[in-house]
Amino acid sequence: MVEYYTLGISEAIESLKSSEKGLTEKEAKQRLKKYGINELEKRRNISPIQIFIRQFASFIVIILLIAIVISLLLGERLDAIVISIIVVLNGLFGFVQEYKAEKAIEALRKLTALKAKVIRNGKEIEVDSKELVPGDIILLETGSKVPADARLVQTAAFQVDEASLTGESVPSRKIIEPLKENAPVTDQENMVFMGTIVTKGHAKAIITNTGMDTEIGKIAEMVQEVKEKLTPLQEKLKQFGKWLGFVTIGICAVVFGVGVLRQYLTMGLIEISYVSEIFLAAVALAVAAIPEGLPAIVTISLALGVRRMVKRNALVRQLPAVETLGCTNVICSDKTGTLTKNEMTVREIYANDNLIKVTGEGYTPKGKFIDAENDILDTKNIELLLRIGALCNDSRLNENERWDVFGDPTEGALLVSAGKVDLNKSSLEKHFPRIDEIPFDSERKCMTTIHKKNKKNVAYVKGAPDVILNKCKYININGKVKKLTGKDRKRILRVNQDMANKALRVLGFSYKSLAGKYDLKPEEIENDLIFVGLQAMIDPPREEVKEAIAKCKTAGIRTVLITGDHKLTAVAIAKELGLFQEGDKALSGDELDDLNDKKLGRIVENIVIYARVSPEHKVRILNALKKKGHIVAMTGDGVNDAPALKKSDIGIAMGITGTDVAKEASDMVLTDDNFASIVNAVEEGRGIYNSIKQFVQYTLSSNLGEILVIFLAIIIGWPLPLIAIQILWVNLLTDGLPGLALGLDPFNKDIMKKPPRKREENIISRDVIQNILIVGFVMGIGTLFMFYSYGIETEKARAVAFTTLIMFQLFNVLTYRAKNFKIDINTSKFLIGSVIISVLMQVAILYTPLNIAFKVVPLGLFDWINIILISCTLYLILESRKMFIDYQTRKKISKS
Repeated sequence: MVEYYTLGISEAIESLKSSEKGLTEKEAKQRLKKYGINELEKRRNISPIQIFIRQFASFIVIILLIAIVISLLLGERLDAIVISIIVVLNGLFGFVQEYKAEKAIEALRKLTALKAKVIRNGKEIEVDSKELVPGDIILLETGSKVPADARLVQTAAFQVDEASLTGESVPSRKIIEPLKENAPVTDQENMVFMGTIVTKGHAKAIITNTGMDTEIGKIAEMVQEVKEKLTPLQEKLKQFGKWLGFVTIGICAVVFGVGVLRQYLTMGLIEISYVSEIFLAAVALAVAAIPEGLPAIVTISLALGVRRMVKRNALVRQLPAVETLGCTNVICSDKTGTLTKNEMTVREIYANDNLIKVTGEGYTPKGKFIDAENDILDTKNIELLLRIGALCNDSRLNENERWDVFGDPTEGALLVSAGKVDLNKSSLEKHFPRIDEIPFDSERKCMTTIHKKNKKNVAYVKGAPDVILNKCKYININGKVKKLTGKDRKRILRVNQDMANKALRVLGFSYKSLAGKYDLKPEEIENDLIFVGLQAMIDPPREEVKEAIAKCKTAGIRTVLITGDHKLTAVAIAKELGLFQEGDKALSGDELDDLNDKKLGRIVENIVIYARVSPEHKVRILNALKKKGHIVAMTGDGVNDAPALKKSDIGIAMGITGTDVAKEASDMVLTDDNFASIVNAVEEGRGIYNSIKQFVQYTLSSNLGEILVIFLAIIIGWPLPLIAIQILWVNLLTDGLPGLALGLDPFNKDIMKKPPRKREENIISRDVIQNILIVGFVMGIGTLFMFYSYGIETEKARAVAFTTLIMFQLFNVLTYRAKNFKIDINTSKFLIGSVIISVLMQVAILYTPLNIAFKVVPLGLFDWINIILISCTLYLILESRKMFIDYQTRKKISKS
């Protein structure tokens, strides 16, 4: 085995048959086949066959299989066949649910895979970390997670935290020189290892080992992937399902016992055929009533929701986060790039003693220059100012349909403002080539470039307005140069202050003609300058964020702005977005330092903006909000943001500007770094929870109705309204497609007009229990009424009861998409479709030879009218109840 740390850089590259330009794509693919994907071995995935077999391994299905055997022994072959078919269909439905859930979780893992910067074919590209192979040249920077073991070939102040591998708490300083043989991992200072974190600097390295061949791979047994954890909601529902299962089995045992006892008391004997019938009915009732599919439905709802979130630019890394999103009542957001575009834009220009407004937001060629009289300006008189801004500039503009800036955003803004009047930097440089420069430094607070102009030399200077003014002796107004007076200086400084008060970043511009020969010293060139004007810029807010913040207010969610920028700038942006109102307070990092935790806790509810804050401040703010009982979502992008992201209820990392460390510490990643995507994710989180709640409510209420129909009939002393195969068919028909459709159709948009639910709120709330009881009793009594009306002893009576129970359940499910008795077809396509299919399947049972197997007879038109009139009463009762609850809620709000 090659000890790469002992080799020189060129030897290591040669040994791995690579080059400084990296591998070709073809070679990388070949090596991927040879070495395998770059990840630690995980537990074996469960095969589809195992998932299918697992559907028949539950206690209740085993009881049902025993019932099939008993039916065969009693000579009820047709019953046994039909029950077997229904068991298989149930198994298939369960398989589809669980297989989809497994696939969705697998897709989620793929989406959350970390990326790596790699050089291939001499170009820098980004690939999934698992696609890296030995010989790949990778680029590492502060915050990166090292994707594989690699030999360093180039470093700049490079340090790595190797605590996860070596236990060393102090970051390791890295070198590129070869080392002596037999060095332990802790001393291999020219190597980086998979899973460690870059804490400082940047580097280039060549991958030596991937996957299980890495140092961490050698101890893979210790880091094997643990069994997939259930979310808190799944865990609660699983425990609830078990409890309900025992209760249901108990009830079914009572049903069986009471039935047998009643026959003995009334007839003085026990008929085997009756015992068989009531036993099968009790078993079928247990199968129908126990909601075994709850955990799978929850997983599917969560997974489908996660997929929808990805389409809305929010990538959830942990499923429990979806549940927490629905409870979130405070969002702490960064400003730059999240609330704003991260595209500095010139908003105002001062030139020729005129204040000029500039339209067009962000890096776009569209825009106009408007004077004080709101007239569109002839830009010839400001071309000199714009030209200085474009040429005294080290950034570049990629002029596609939408411009991209390469370099400093402030300089990018100057290029864009010049570009709006077709002053292109590359074209300008042909006429005014740069021949010299004096770079910007923090002491001088200005930058100078020297250009050739008609065989003469000219110096263009830009910098802080007060600094530029102090270096100026003249002023250019409408092409005429005159002496700069004290009055002129005061006016310019007043304009500069007005711009600064609007939170605009202001730069001053000037120039000076130079002799053929000049001394390139600041003190020689940067004096007696001619003042031209000012350009003032700001990072504009995103258009969609204002609406998102308004949506948050309606939804009972507070938005708090936390930024490293100046307070004045933060307040200006917040006001523009409707975030900062009269009476709201802003706090700076220095002011925050002056407060202890107790004082901060007293005022934290009133603070809307925290400016000039550090990552440490974020943790303090977070703790203060959480102590007040808030569920807090927090954004972050840097290495130092990781503690706050971890500690928040929902840690949100930036997908574009975020480091690997921030992403790994987060629960959710924004693929577009946009605040509106956070709000969309909260909306999805609420919608998913609502869909799950509706499914639980629908399933339990329908199951209660089924139990009451059988139980009350036996107590009264009637024959069974439904036999075993009919109960199983009702369960398959109503819990199947309609139940699943509740999670597929879009959720109600009014969901963001309600306050967040409390975290401790039980999914089986008082309101849900009331609904379950109402539905169960209406369904049970209505079905028994129809059974009685048709004579209880006939096959037709049983067919009517059978169909009535199904129609009750279908009307029940429709109420979850209804509002004021109306259903929006556009947002309920899956549900309406599933109801129609369920009705058609029941029609097939009634009007085809299948009616013999199900022991029913065809029904007439008036029978259907009676069934629909009775079963739709549930729809009317539930919709009336909803309207009454809404009325009561509005009444309470108006009083408060």
